[in-house]
Amino acid sequence: MKDIFLVCIFSLVTVLDLSAQENTLLKLCYNKPANQRVEALPIGNGRLGAMVFGNLSQEKIQLNENTVWADQPNRNDNPEAKEALPQVKKLIFKGRYKEAQDLVNQKFISKISQGMPYQTVGNLYLSLPGQENFINYYRELNIETAVTSIRYEVERVTFKREVFATFPDQIIILRITANKPGEINFTASMNRPTPVEVSTHGNDQLIMSGVTGDCDAVKGAIQFRAQFKIETEGGSISPTDSSLRVKDANSATLYINRLKF
Repeated sequence: MKDIFLVCIFSLVTVLDLSAQENTLLKLCYNKPANQRVEALPIGNGRLGAMVFGNLSQEKIQLNENTVWADQPNRNDNPEAKEALPQVKKLIFKGRYKEAQDLVNQKFISKISQGMPYQTVGNLYLSLPGQENFINYYRELNIETAVTSIRYEVERVTFKREVFATFPDQIIILRITANKPGEINFTASMNRPTPVEVSTHGNDQLIMSGVTGDCDAVKGAIQFRAQFKIETEGGSISPTDSSLRVKDANSATLYINRLKF
């Protein structure tokens, strides 16, 4: 009897917690897809991140990882700084702050580069046929659960996408579902503003690898690799040289990881 009572209490607490999350005011809500990056919804775990646009026929998810930068490790210090440091100290102690600042600008600031700028890993695209005539579009970022979701209807079928990043597993997960079986169809591909190599591995994995770009006359040399795997319930997955096609699935889950090596 005691065990039954505890199970009932746990179930009630769980229901109340889920209800509170569903009704939270900590949401960003929109009734149309993003047209530009600043309108996309962010998810991340501190190392991996993504901007989710929520487009229907051509979903775009921009991927990020905190060690993907332009250039390569290099020294950009000003060699004149050490010699000028004593004079800067004297000017500061004498209260001649503007002169000290001018000297710092002249002798301390790098003359080579201002450091490596951050660069995107690239984009994951999902091409979904037959999604043009939709109704009841809704997308949100639930800040309490850190989940971005998109929901809409096409010909009386309700589709839903959920995207989040986990810290313990260090992956980004995208799940696509429908309220009717066999309705999930899409082709997944990847690209980047600079040249990359995209290939498939087995029937269910897509890999994109490349090198970051140049900046301030310093050649890019940071190697990176983005990889994701698709699992489906029902339907089939078929690879090409540079994409994966999901056909007639009940649901599909994409695991995006290994964004650096």
